[in-house]
Amino acid sequence: MDKTKDKKKTLTTSKIFTKKIDISSMSNDGKKTFAIEKKKPFKSNQNKNFSKKPENIKKNVSRKSVEQQATKAFIKKDDKKIPSKSKLKLKGPVDKRDFKLTVSRASNVEEIEIKQRSLASVKRARLKEKRTNPDNGDKKEFIKVIRDVKVPEQISIQELSNRMAERSNDVIKFLFNMKVVATINHIIDKDTAEYIVKEFGHKVILEDEPSLEISKTIKLEGQNIENRPPIVTIMGHVDHGKTSLLDALRDTNVVSGEHGGITQHIGAYQVKTDKKKIITFIDTPGHAAFTEMRARGSKVTDIVILVVAADDGIKPQTIEAIQHSKAAKVPIIVAINKCDLPNKNISQIKNELMKYELLAEDLSGDTLFVEVSATAKTNLDKLKEAILLQSELLDLKSAVTGPATAVVLESKIDKGKGPVSTILISNGLLERGDHFVCGNTWGKIRAMINHEGKNIDKAFPSMPVEILGMNDTAFAGAEFLVTENENKSKEIVEFRKSGSSKINVLVAKDKTTLFENVNAKEELNIIMKSDVQGSSEALKLAINKIEHEEVKAKIILSDIGMINESDVSLAKASNALLIGFNVKPNREAKKLAEEQHVDIKYYNIIYEALEFVEKGLSGLLEPDIKESIIGSAEIQKVFSVSSAGKIAGSKVTDGEIKSKSKARIIRDGAVVYDGEILSLFREKNQVKEVKAGLECGISLKDFIDFKERDIVEAYHAEKIERKI
Repeated sequence: MDKTKDKKKTLTTSKIFTKKIDISSMSNDGKKTFAIEKKKPFKSNQNKNFSKKPENIKKNVSRKSVEQQATKAFIKKDDKKIPSKSKLKLKGPVDKRDFKLTVSRASNVEEIEIKQRSLASVKRARLKEKRTNPDNGDKKEFIKVIRDVKVPEQISIQELSNRMAERSNDVIKFLFNMKVVATINHIIDKDTAEYIVKEFGHKVILEDEPSLEISKTIKLEGQNIENRPPIVTIMGHVDHGKTSLLDALRDTNVVSGEHGGITQHIGAYQVKTDKKKIITFIDTPGHAAFTEMRARGSKVTDIVILVVAADDGIKPQTIEAIQHSKAAKVPIIVAINKCDLPNKNISQIKNELMKYELLAEDLSGDTLFVEVSATAKTNLDKLKEAILLQSELLDLKSAVTGPATAVVLESKIDKGKGPVSTILISNGLLERGDHFVCGNTWGKIRAMINHEGKNIDKAFPSMPVEILGMNDTAFAGAEFLVTENENKSKEIVEFRKSGSSKINVLVAKDKTTLFENVNAKEELNIIMKSDVQGSSEALKLAINKIEHEEVKAKIILSDIGMINESDVSLAKASNALLIGFNVKPNREAKKLAEEQHVDIKYYNIIYEALEFVEKGLSGLLEPDIKESIIGSAEIQKVFSVSSAGKIAGSKVTDGEIKSKSKARIIRDGAVVYDGEILSLFREKNQVKEVKAGLECGISLKDFIDFKERDIVEAYHAEKIERKI
């Protein structure tokens, strides 16, 4: 038996392919496929001659030793215990095809791999454990975090809930229990916010206003205080020659560039005198609509030149300019223009100005009067001397170093430059690169342009400059302040915006606003785009002054810059008038307006724009109906006709009755029908009209309830259009 065992276990080349394959020796490292390398057969040397060199014998010996080693290794492997449970289940005898990867084998191999527990299984186990042992679970106690909440002057409910780290729904529920209906966007005041914070268990910290650290009062100490040029504002009635006088002083021609010869912007310029002294001039509009501009001009000025035409006298805007100057406590120099005209009346002007406490020096007063002519350029030197004399009396001084303060005269959006503002320096030194705050916007000065159109790096007091670098357009009249850095500017602007935000009125639950707007006026929606802030402001105020009992103008958008696609879309959606004042639409907006049939009106003169708005408001008014009675007839008998129904046999008592005319039936002094005459019959013939004294048959539209002695009254209704 042992010999047979040894025979079976001897490894030869012929028994290589019949040996059993031990699958347990295969590596279980996650591979899905297994490759069996074929062993190369040994070449037999039996048929070869033995008369070879001893090298062949050495080769046979080496082959024999290899066979012995392989046999020993095979016996050792065979002696190893085969595991009882095979991880890979194989059916039937081993074949090459058994080692190909199939769907079933792939699924079988996945079973061999270690599976992880699913998340759902873990959750189920935890829930089961909680149900079986409810007391063993650790109970977590949540302690409420008390926070320090900063409360500004006004704050929205959403922002307050974020600062408290509370849900906004809880804050709204709290307000609702107090019978106050609110949403997360509503703004509440400081006291209400403070009460809510305390009720939620947090500490209140009142937010202080950020210090500007800019002294507006100038101390006249040290070498930094110097005399500054006087700021002179030219004011007066429209078409009295203000801009022409300024052109004569500057040797320019600005009037030719004005639309309709009317100044509609504030212009600021500097003029050098023969003594090399500088005077800053501000030109204001004289039209009635530009009241705010004139008021703004008088506030920033040192001296006011009141221009009065020698041939026209005192006018409403002249009186208004005097009132603005007196309110600003500014000295007035009266310049009587157009003195070269033959129909001048200077003495009458001086007497009229006495009513407003402006007494000339030759009438024992203290007001300087200068007779000038802008076209002939006479007495312009006297006017300059009078301005310099007045400025010496005022002793105008300001600091030439330190952070600058200024006032915005005008602002606009330039197509290439962006938001641009014209400012007038009142104190300090303004340099390029300074950070600033202006109204509700901030920025850094990228460039400064003087009145001659040249780029400058520094601007001194009383100098008008155009600045670039604002994040947004500033409103005209806003205060301009230079700050230390960008963070300080942002802090001031954020505080100003939070303080000036619109308040949504919180309505109590027991109050109602259902019947407040029952008798609401019909509104005309208007969208305005202007070139500068001042014009937009003036046009807006002038439109708001148009009042009527039945209609009113509603400005839904008033902005500066070119008309764009969003303006056209808004005009289409709100059915509004789209007005461009000194601006044009861009190419895309023009194309969109043509596609959506939106009419854009362009104006350069303010009173033409106001006339258009008045016409639009007049179109909303219901026309007056004027009635004129044509004739009347009395019904004497009622006839029934199969084809036409009932016909009133009548006799015309007054005027004439016409077919297709308006008619009413009066019965016992009351109108029982108001409609239209359908047809007239005279001796069985249909006629167009029947005159007084004749009898006829009358049939009315949608009416057959005729009675004898009823009066048929024919009338003509005429619609008359109403105007504001």
